[in-house]
Amino acid sequence: MNAEERIGPYLEETVGTITRTAERCAEQIAEGAALIADSIRRGGKVLICGNGGSAADSQHLAAELVGTLTLDRRRPPIPAIALTTDTSILTAVANDFGFEGVFARQVEAVGSVGDVLIAISTSGNSEDVLLAVEVAGRQGLRTIALTGESGGKLGPTADVAIRVPSGETSHVQEAHLAVEQLIAFLVEDELYPRA
Repeated sequence: MNAEERIGPYLEETVGTITRTAERCAEQIAEGAALIADSIRRGGKVLICGNGGSAADSQHLAAELVGTLTLDRRRPPIPAIALTTDTSILTAVANDFGFEGVFARQVEAVGSVGDVLIAISTSGNSEDVLLAVEVAGRQGLRTIALTGESGGKLGPTADVAIRVPSGETSHVQEAHLAVEQLIAFLVEDELYPRA
């Protein structure tokens, strides 16, 4: 199959994954957005973590919450921190405690009761993400997991698990981005409704 022949089927599967996510995950997406909005109303913040593409998603989502989603809607910033961005912290913790602690140590340092941790892992089995959720639970944070279809070990440990109905990493990541954008819009609408 040449490149042009691959394009249609790939993008059709992308659309299919997004459609199945809308059909099967709407309740969990709404629940996650409500959990975040409630936390922000009570003075909480959002912490976000993941590896690789999910690290990039963490930064993207934090930027949408702190910044704005559309230029025609000016609103106060929504407090959010991507735990994937400080290379000094990441490398120091990895060196001193092991890589599996890079997010948990930050949750321990800046997480407070009532905050929300969004943990992103396509497999649901990333040790550093799992440990962060464990620490978050002990510290009184609520947790939202974004995973693939199986949920891995992460799905059952989170307060809200959004399990994208696909086992293909690329399509799970594409759906995660759409879900993250949607959550940001839902939170913004709840906290700062348009006049």
